Amino acid sequence: MDTEATIKQVDANHWIQHLGTEVTKIAGSEKIGAALNPVRVCHITKATGIAGSEKHLLTLLTGLNKAKYQVTLILLVERDKLLEDFVRRFEEGGVQVKRVLIRGDVDPLLVWGLYQLLWKGNYDLVHTHLIHADLYGTLAAKLARVPIILSTKHNDDAFRRHPFLAFLDRLASKFANKVIVISNSLRRFFVEVEGLDSGKIIRIYYGLDAAELGVHKLGGSSVREEFGIAADAPLVGIIARLDPQKGHAYLLTAFAKVAEALPGARLLVVGDGHLRRDLERRARELGIAHQAIFTGWRDDVPCIMAGIDLLVAPSLWEGFGLVLLEAMVAGRPIVASRVSAIPEVVADGETGILVPPKDPQALAEAILRLASDQELARRMGEAGRERIEERFSAKRMVKMTENLYDGLIKQCLNLR
Repeated sequence: MDTEATIKQVDANHWIQHLGTEVTKIAGSEKIGAALNPVRVCHITKATGIAGSEKHLLTLLTGLNKAKYQVTLILLVERDKLLEDFVRRFEEGGVQVKRVLIRGDVDPLLVWGLYQLLWKGNYDLVHTHLIHADLYGTLAAKLARVPIILSTKHNDDAFRRHPFLAFLDRLASKFANKVIVISNSLRRFFVEVEGLDSGKIIRIYYGLDAAELGVHKLGGSSVREEFGIAADAPLVGIIARLDPQKGHAYLLTAFAKVAEALPGARLLVVGDGHLRRDLERRARELGIAHQAIFTGWRDDVPCIMAGIDLLVAPSLWEGFGLVLLEAMVAGRPIVASRVSAIPEVVADGETGILVPPKDPQALAEAILRLASDQELARRMGEAGRERIEERFSAKRMVKMTENLYDGLIKQCLNLR
């Protein structure tokens, strides 16, 4: 495993002097004109766990044509979260990983560390993900005179509405050749809220394949046996970090109503986070401590999907919602909030039921409708599988990304 990427301590005065020198070089930097094969591509992201954007990167980077692209991932990590398993999965897929320590949200020396790696790697294209990589990685790539810079926007987080952060991200985006958004909803957000140049933005949906997850080889009995849930008991699942964005509190209130109508029903709360104690206490207050099962973090999401009857995603906002695709691949119907990008993913009345956000009564009614009508649930699940193949396959996502890379390479590096 490559450990070279850990940031070394450097003299601050030397760093400032070097930064000033490199800034003066940017305007006159020459584009690379020689043919390069394979093209050296570097993705940069921060990760503290494996959630939607991290799973997306696993699918995308391991799926890129290695005969055309030499792929490296620079992973910004915290000291106590080195993500060994995450790194191993990339390396098994032919992606070189360099981990870089990030010391906090404000870490000026991070630019120097990234600059060193990018200059030494002589990359043709740098592709950043999430706010830390977008800000620090884009500046480092520009200083290292990387010919092509891309950014993917994954979420419309509330912090992005802060005027100063919006200004910084808008400034960073000026250095990017293109900005990828994962939904039309995000396109509107970044144009209207952050003021990004709409002419630079291209939409590429997340993608997922059944073969990748191996869901067709799985049965759901092991999950039910593990938690002592009867084979015929309606089993509802939510798979998300325990964060206010995901709407768990509204689901618990809704499930209390479901349990009154269907006493045998159970709720699997899959995931972990800082709200766990509060949510467990809320379940006790609602009298559903026995019915609501908190599993903690799990790395067997396909098995969970195979065991539940339907997925609930009561998010307050969502850049995309990769878990929705995981449910569709498994043929599970979905109950979700009608917010942000979710209506682009879930076809209301066809692959699931959409309800207003923060509405426990509407959530309960939708859950009861699917839990009480197995034929409707089956039809919606099958329609979800078909929708994956038509609009959200991993093959489609990778191909669109490669086409974008190839067009920019031909334009900026004069490759043919």
